[in-house]
Amino acid sequence: MIKKRIFVALFVFSSMMMNAWGSEFRLTLKSPGNDAETYVLKENTNGSLTADTNLPLSVTRRVEEQNSLTRIYLTLQATDRVYYNYEEIYSSGFNHDDCLFYMPGFWYRKNLRSPKEAPSFYTSDSWNVREDRLSTPLTGIYDEKSNQYYTVLRIDDFKEESQPCHLSGDVILSDKTSLGFTGFQNVGRKASLVFGFPYSEAPKTYIRKLTLVPAVRAFEKLEKGETRELVWEIKKGSSADYSGFVAEIWNYSVDTYQPQVVENQLSADEAKEIMTNYFMESYVDKFPLKFYSGERIMVDDCEANGRAEVGFVGRTLLNAFNALEYGEANNCPDLVAQANAIFDSYQEHGFTPPNGYIREFVNFDDNEETHALSIRRQSEGAFAVLNYLEYEKWKGRKHPEWEARINKLLGLFLTIQNEDGSFPRKFDDNSKIVDASGGSTPSATLPLTMAYAYFKNKTYLESAKKTAVYLENELILKADYFSSTLDANCEDKEASLYTSTAMYYLAMVSKGKEQQHYIDLSHKAAYFALLWYYTWDVPFAQGQMLGDVGFRSRGWGNVSVENNHIDVFIFEFATVLDWLAYERNEPRFSEFTAVIKTSMLQLMPVKGNMFNIAKVGYYPEVVQHTNWDYGRNGKGFYNDIFAPGWTVASLWQMLSPTRVEDYFNYKRK
Repeated sequence: MIKKRIFVALFVFSSMMMNAWGSEFRLTLKSPGNDAETYVLKENTNGSLTADTNLPLSVTRRVEEQNSLTRIYLTLQATDRVYYNYEEIYSSGFNHDDCLFYMPGFWYRKNLRSPKEAPSFYTSDSWNVREDRLSTPLTGIYDEKSNQYYTVLRIDDFKEESQPCHLSGDVILSDKTSLGFTGFQNVGRKASLVFGFPYSEAPKTYIRKLTLVPAVRAFEKLEKGETRELVWEIKKGSSADYSGFVAEIWNYSVDTYQPQVVENQLSADEAKEIMTNYFMESYVDKFPLKFYSGERIMVDDCEANGRAEVGFVGRTLLNAFNALEYGEANNCPDLVAQANAIFDSYQEHGFTPPNGYIREFVNFDDNEETHALSIRRQSEGAFAVLNYLEYEKWKGRKHPEWEARINKLLGLFLTIQNEDGSFPRKFDDNSKIVDASGGSTPSATLPLTMAYAYFKNKTYLESAKKTAVYLENELILKADYFSSTLDANCEDKEASLYTSTAMYYLAMVSKGKEQQHYIDLSHKAAYFALLWYYTWDVPFAQGQMLGDVGFRSRGWGNVSVENNHIDVFIFEFATVLDWLAYERNEPRFSEFTAVIKTSMLQLMPVKGNMFNIAKVGYYPEVVQHTNWDYGRNGKGFYNDIFAPGWTVASLWQMLSPTRVEDYFNYKRK
């Protein structure tokens, strides 16, 4: 316990003797069965780093500078067997209180939207984390007073990983790893970058949803004569605001790592054909509501249950539309019959009496139903129905009952929209507000814009434009994207993704300067969505299934500060990126979209390559890529339950790139 306290104290209180613009170097050594010892190193003119006592390894540090970039080359060579952890602290000179921070896919600003049980400033103003938590192994410090920034980026092949024996304390690794650590520290009220190797996490390590445990520090073994070479790159720059900083660093990250498409992946037609097996095997028809069972499914059997969910992780109506469209195009009458039965059952039984909201979640197994409704699920349900109605109209089929249902639902939307354009996150059937947070607002923009195009009702467009005002003022200009996902209340990917997509939809029905304004807003928000997507491939140890099957993380997105796993949440965003690449001449966007589209199909379960999923086409959801889990299996595996309803819907939307522009009859210039 005393040693753990010393470890945390060393992290928080760095040497006050460090020059404001200099670096401090620390080497911690551990011998098995003994406490670790930390040495502060001094830099000599020949580039060597030495301590006041003889060490069982030599450390040399070489620096190359070119314009705004500084490359640090570190070489450690053992003169005897040694177990080591190296740390470097690089002072920015900025006042810590003036700074916002950035660790892509895990931390932006000060994580003040997150609870104290997750990494945030509520727990500490100094954090370092293992690199595989991050979509790019990078930390940035942005000074709001001077508009200057520093970042540190790790350069490596990232081929090796080791399974640790313990989650906290000082841990000797059983094998080689490529994972170091990165972060930021408050050192004498100055903001400093901190980085090193192998990994360390402090003042806490985040192992499970809303579960912080004591710090961890890993030690790698070097045999006598063995050498380890490490490279970091420090970038200095300036940007007018935090949004500009995030955009510049994302561009820099993809330029540095240059993620490539994943070869030999499925075509869109092949992927859709495989996923139709999910429709066939998940269909449930023994209750008043017919649906695809896609929520809280067990990975090891994928058996259907009685949980019907319209949006969020269930997506049964969107999948019904997907099945209908595919079934009619490919002569699959069973799919067509299922899809029509689902829509018919929801038209008759799928709305709350007497007010007319969608019944979002019904658990027929336990005879329970969600009564706290959400703008997100309601919007996703309306979105699916409007896609269905437009398709049916194109086929010459009319559905006046459905049109009345959707008009009534959107009329309820208008009654709960705030004057500033926002929608409350949650409410009840009587429209009483349960959660007033506006972070889920952009989910409503999509069906409102679609309803304007379908019904020619300008009231819906006016409401959608009001959401854009709110999104611009409160999310985009403040660079504050939060609380769009329903199983967390924090900074998350989906708020920025939905915001960028919302502006894309509004651009579909706009012209001239107004359209250009929506394009610009979509572009600005897109960078905050992109920061969650991996630009590199995290390493896995032998025995961790994802590594054994050759999984590549590039192109997959982390979820939120609370839920630290990767998944295939993409929906229209790949199409948005391609559109922005065209409209804003951003080739990086289209290049990265190609990475996403190939990489996200890697784990498609097919006979002979099931990736530990029990049934063909049931695409996995919780892909645990770092030292974090929901309580089952850990890095390199899935949680024991998953929700294939939304993963299938997300990939299907990605594989239907003309769907949105076809709906709006939009023609590119």
